Amino acid sequence: MSNVVDSIGSADVMVRLNTLSPAPGSKKVRNRVGRGIGSGLGKTSGKGHKGQKARSGGYHKVGFEGGQMPMQRRLPKFGFTSQQQLLHSELTFNDLNKLDLEVITLADLVNSGLVPNTTRSAKLILSGKPAKKISLQGILATAGARKEIEALGGKVEQ
Repeated sequence: MSNVVDSIGSADVMVRLNTLSPAPGSKKVRNRVGRGIGSGLGKTSGKGHKGQKARSGGYHKVGFEGGQMPMQRRLPKFGFTSQQQLLHSELTFNDLNKLDLEVITLADLVNSGLVPNTTRSAKLILSGKPAKKISLQGILATAGARKEIEALGGKVEQ
């Protein structure tokens, strides 16, 4: 056993069962509370004086605030409304027929009030029929809507 050397290769340090120990800092000594004044955690054992948290078995459910209305119940609910709806809008041909423009951009839609001014992208869906030849610039269109526009000689540019 005398010629067994640790993985570092140093001949000074012998690896034996009686020399094995856990890595420094991997084992933490637990505090022994309630063992006299000198320990610093005697008498009340660091729990303060009285109250539910000082008792054995003292229990609070998550979010409990001592009878005060808890935070998760004070705040308003706002459900499953997607915040992306503020940025994207859908249009129909009936909406576009209200405009007297041949080339329609997103700015035109915002100025006419057809989409909110927070809109970052708009998409034309196939609903209704186009009244005249139109061209869309920077506005998306479904495959069916694109066919209807191109059938009248218009075009869709992204």
